[in-house]
Amino acid sequence: MSDVSPVVAAQQQQQQQQQQQQQQQQQQQQQQQQQQQQQQQQEAAAAAAAAAAAAAAAAAVPRLRPPHDNRTMVEIIADHPAELVRTDSPNFLCSVLPSHWRCNKTLPVAFKVVALGEVPDGTVVTVMAGNDENYSAELRNASAVMKNQVARFNDLRFVGRSGRGKSFTLTITVFTNPPQVATYHRAIKVTVDGPREPRRHRQKLDDSKPSLFSDRLSDLGRIPHPSMRVGVPPQNPRPSLNSAPSPFNPQGQSQITDKSIES
Repeated sequence: MSDVSPVVAAQQQQQQQQQQQQQQQQQQQQQQQQQQQQQQQQEAAAAAAAAAAAAAAAAAVPRLRPPHDNRTMVEIIADHPAELVRTDSPNFLCSVLPSHWRCNKTLPVAFKVVALGEVPDGTVVTVMAGNDENYSAELRNASAVMKNQVARFNDLRFVGRSGRGKSFTLTITVFTNPPQVATYHRAIKVTVDGPREPRRHRQKLDDSKPSLFSDRLSDLGRIPHPSMRVGVPPQNPRPSLNSAPSPFNPQGQSQITDKSIES
């Protein structure tokens, strides 16, 4: 066998080196393509996660009314002038409570909370009452469930007392995600006896009772009465001693006995 010439050997080495360089370039290109694909996948996954989170947040958080829809809220209050009142939250209305009420007594109208935004049905709504003297008053039936944007409380009762001359502030919590809170300031005063007439008014009524009675008596005195004459029966004249004796006249009998004795 003939030996390979140095020229041919050099050419073969150059070809091998070129092939190796081409293979390395191909490997680098493949790695770059893989990295680009991974980046694209990561970006797509991040975008999908962000879109899902945004959709979940939009579904969970109720839609707030824009400012131009405030007229609708005014119309709602106008439709129920003596029933609904604004809270400090622009998204909720609630029933008007009596200014003074007796503890543990049924309210004249069922208490309800009206949502102006979109709140899913089944959302729990709770009510708390308190002030600086009684920070957490006892309540009964203080939770309800939202249905058709209205949470109606079944026989809400205020058991705790607010104190003399003080009123409770109501805290309404709507358990959306995140929860929303509305406050009804100076909502109701709760005492043991409830509303009653002031003492001065009662004293005036007590003072007026005798005068009414005396007026009645004076009216009775003015009624004309028919005149009545009471006649005295005539007295029978006293019988004389010389009257004829009778079986019913003892004097006659005494005269007869006297005459018989003299004879």
